[in-house]
Amino acid sequence: LSRRVCAAGSPSRRSAHTESHVQPVYQPYLTTCQGHRLCSTYRTIYRVAYRQKYRQVPEPTASCCPGWSRANGHTLGCNRAVCWEPCQNGGSCAFPGRCSCPPGWTGRACQTDVDECASQSHGCSQLCINTAGSFHCACQDGFSLAADDKSCQPLVPLPGTDTSSQAGPSSEMKEEMQELRSRVEALEQKLQLVLAPFHNLMLPEDVGADPISRLSHSLQQLDRIDSLSEQISFLEERLETCKCLGE
Repeated sequence: LSRRVCAAGSPSRRSAHTESHVQPVYQPYLTTCQGHRLCSTYRTIYRVAYRQKYRQVPEPTASCCPGWSRANGHTLGCNRAVCWEPCQNGGSCAFPGRCSCPPGWTGRACQTDVDECASQSHGCSQLCINTAGSFHCACQDGFSLAADDKSCQPLVPLPGTDTSSQAGPSSEMKEEMQELRSRVEALEQKLQLVLAPFHNLMLPEDVGADPISRLSHSLQQLDRIDSLSEQISFLEERLETCKCLGE
């Protein structure tokens, strides 16, 4: 039997065939005996005769060995492997009970993900991130992935930017904010003087003694305080932005 084909039992069948054999034939005839007498005798001749014979002929049936099957019902060879557990993740049954897995998967049924990052063969220069059936490289802060998707290169600053001068604007804004805060505090002190209920407190020289003049002056001071407060808030936002860029 051929490879991967096994015999299952040896049944037999009755087979008829014709065979030849030599058959004797006795032929009588007359002859002259002693004393000139006629005698009757016979002679033997042989001829070929045919007869029907029957015999049991073994007729073994061929079947596939365990773990193999026919690709279809018409083929004689048993070339298809049988996997009792279905192959997963794109695997194919290559040997009985064992799957041939695509890259990134392993196991008898290709059910286990291969952690490429656990070995040193991934080729990533900085970071390796494992994914289902694959992996990809990544870079640390301040670096970007190169064209080969494995090595990392430093980030290039934008044209016209000078990283060495990032501390300058931050220091200047701090001084400007401090100056604005001082001006706001001075205005608050003057407003308290204007709104003081006592007449013996010192008032600004350009403010009249009547209540209408005092009220008008107070409203002007409030407008100036609001304007300066908005400027301080704007500078604080710029300062936070510069801190983020510096980091």
